[in-house]
Amino acid sequence: MIDTAFWQGQRVLVTGHTGFKGAWLSLWLSRLGAEVTGLSLAPATEPSLFEVASVGDDVDSHIGTIDDPAIVGAVVDGCRPTIILHLAAQAIVRASYDDPAGTFATNVVGTANVLQAARSSEDLRSVVSVTSDKCYENREWDWGYREDEPMGGHDPYSASKGCAELVTASMRRSFFSSPGAAGVGTARAGNVIGGGDWAADRLIPDIVRAFGVGEEVVIRRPEAVRPWQHVLEPLSGYLVLAQELAGDDPVRRAGLSDGWNFGPAERDARPVQWIVERMATRWGGADWRVERDGPHEANMLKLDCSKARNRLGWRPRLDLETTIDWVIDWYRGHLDGADMRELTLKQIEAYEAAPSQW
Repeated sequence: MIDTAFWQGQRVLVTGHTGFKGAWLSLWLSRLGAEVTGLSLAPATEPSLFEVASVGDDVDSHIGTIDDPAIVGAVVDGCRPTIILHLAAQAIVRASYDDPAGTFATNVVGTANVLQAARSSEDLRSVVSVTSDKCYENREWDWGYREDEPMGGHDPYSASKGCAELVTASMRRSFFSSPGAAGVGTARAGNVIGGGDWAADRLIPDIVRAFGVGEEVVIRRPEAVRPWQHVLEPLSGYLVLAQELAGDDPVRRAGLSDGWNFGPAERDARPVQWIVERMATRWGGADWRVERDGPHEANMLKLDCSKARNRLGWRPRLDLETTIDWVIDWYRGHLDGADMRELTLKQIEAYEAAPSQW
């Protein structure tokens, strides 16, 4: 459970705050009363959630790259964070084939830069470094991966996230293991969907772009199964993990400084075709077709979230049908000229009031 009293007045650094997940998180943190500083590249898409929801009104925003340790160090020194939520990343699988070196620079070296800067932050209480469900060595199993499964990755993106996990574990053991050190954990989410995502080569934005202009959406792998979840689901997990890692008990803090899965209920691991059909029905009058192309992508991917449920008390709150409804409502609102800051905050408020699914 998110402790609203805990977040009041916390100085929180969010890397990647102009991105899809980072913008939702920054807006939520501001709603909780945190003092939010952001470090990120400029928004990568036009439009962007960061712009349409006026997220910058609530954030001390710094535009720069985490690939540069001097930039990261200066921001950390300036804001003296008590909490760091590290989301900045090159987050697209297909883009990693086009620029593998850049993907590794951002996702691996960038993570090391953030953790290196964190070492000098005297007031720091916890760090959550966000990786991906794709960090695991994918064996096309029918069951969910657990946190102690081997890291791996066929494509550069997935491998970079496995590497980021190893970097974080090494830095944690080397520099954050004393009784007074900040807690350091990693978070592995499922396939995150929600309003405000306009990235290329991502299913929901591709669907919305096509449906919005009355075109067929092109699907590459309709049978591929993913653990779909609304963006607020893993963000709630990051918040719960960060506040628990910041606790006063050094033994508990050390025990929680580990990797964590924040995915949906198993029933919500569905094939791409199910998502497209549900979106088409809800949108009305939309159609799609299959064109199989592109590099290798995993076919089956699920997460086992028993650890987060049992040790953190974290549970998802939205089933996939409701998630799709929220996604459609958000994008329809944007097309109709709604106040997107207000609509986004209303979805956050509705999520906070929703009961858990387990």
